[in-house]
Amino acid sequence: MSTQDRSEKDITLINQVPPENRLIEPLPEEKALAMFRQSQALLEGHFRLTSGRHSNQYMQCAQVLQYPAYASRLGQELARRFQKEDVQVVIGPAMGGVVLAQEVARALGGSVRSLFAERENGRMALRRGFWLQPGEKVLIVEDVITTGGSVQEVLELVGQLGGKPVGVGVLVDRSGGKVQFPVRKEAVLTLDIIAYTEETCPYCAQGLPIVKPGSRPV
Repeated sequence: MSTQDRSEKDITLINQVPPENRLIEPLPEEKALAMFRQSQALLEGHFRLTSGRHSNQYMQCAQVLQYPAYASRLGQELARRFQKEDVQVVIGPAMGGVVLAQEVARALGGSVRSLFAERENGRMALRRGFWLQPGEKVLIVEDVITTGGSVQEVLELVGQLGGKPVGVGVLVDRSGGKVQFPVRKEAVLTLDIIAYTEETCPYCAQGLPIVKPGSRPV
């Protein structure tokens, strides 16, 4: 079956309410931060980030996303910020964006699909039969960004497949707002957590053991 056939076939929608007419209450930053604290998603120590940089703090969003109530509410907040973009597909990089993409798509409602990109031979790709229809409006989501490298790769992938990126939504922007993309970016939390290169890391200089808590090898 072609992608066009799949996109045009009749779908029985669980939620018939148009996304633009759904009312989602804003989530205050202090309440979002409380979710991370209560779930112990903010770790302290000596960490190697996905970007390769080192830090004494790490946001382990899997800890907050393991609670469906928190995952749902955080997904609703990102959905609220992109409600008027007529999003058709939400896609996130594995692993951090998998659960989040599902929750954001659920909150947007209608026939919005949830996909995830994963690495194949070192490059982001759509696998498992996932597909994009040319011209589909795509929202990219991620749990945490430091340099934004994974998100940028997914943006490029979406463009290569003919999709139309309409925005980037993240739970935590560790760059303090410095990282930008060619489309609008929204973050539930914006934190300015210091990250060091290996050569300038004071914790390496102290000989402290380093931990790589994420899912992607560096």
